[in-house]
Amino acid sequence: MKFIKSLSVAAMAIALITTAVAPASAASTLSGKIVINGSSALLPLTLQAANEFKKLNPKVKISASAAGSVTGPQAVRKGIADIGACDWDASTDVPGFKKFEGQVASKVAVIPFAAVVNSGVKVDNLSTQQLKDIFSGKITNWKDVGGDDATIIVVNRPFGSGTRVNFQQKALEGGTLMDKGNNTKTAAKSGDMKTNIETTPNSIGYIDLVYVAGSKMKALKLNNVSPTEANVINGTYKVWNYGYFMTKGQPTGATKAFIDYIRSTKFQNGSLKKLKFIPLSAIK
Repeated sequence: MKFIKSLSVAAMAIALITTAVAPASAASTLSGKIVINGSSALLPLTLQAANEFKKLNPKVKISASAAGSVTGPQAVRKGIADIGACDWDASTDVPGFKKFEGQVASKVAVIPFAAVVNSGVKVDNLSTQQLKDIFSGKITNWKDVGGDDATIIVVNRPFGSGTRVNFQQKALEGGTLMDKGNNTKTAAKSGDMKTNIETTPNSIGYIDLVYVAGSKMKALKLNNVSPTEANVINGTYKVWNYGYFMTKGQPTGATKAFIDYIRSTKFQNGSLKKLKFIPLSAIK
């Protein structure tokens, strides 16, 4: 019996020692610096992933900023960023932008975009044609689409914004965006769009759904279809695109490890979904 007790105590001691040293032996040796620039639509996702990744890899430094999608691949081309966050695949031509030669696009998320209005606007649904007429300047009063008698204030993102590219191509079917006039404003980033719509009565703009929750604006239905995750997945809501991380050639080292982490099942089905992005695996 004493022998059995001695074995038990020894086993417990070994288990405690193993547990104590496991974190040290499992500590990440990955090191390096990752600079990310580009899409403000993807910024909440980038920042969340960076925080989680740095906890697992404390020797890796990550800095992220957002000045619009086109600045991402531009920064990669200039060598001032390792990753260019972009709301379109910048390795291919898209309307208004030539492809960035030598860059590789890695999908990181599905981004739903929506037309949004100030919470005081008494309109909940617009047809594609109504939306096109509003953003081209043909319709200028909310009463013409079922709202109050009030001038519509149109808020746009500047040329080079990935949100603008996607909204123009998918919600407006390539239609015109009115950039000048007494009833127009420009929002440099997604956060600025959120602030403008929330604080400007009778305003309309467009943004990715991440910024809508808990705000003083509302996302509009398009042709009676709500901009929800379920409707993106079932194919009834069409205004969405993949978000990409652009790199100069195939990513390596810490950059590759970070992209792999964002694309991992754990992150895709965890933090990414909580932020109202849609996992890559959900789109078949």
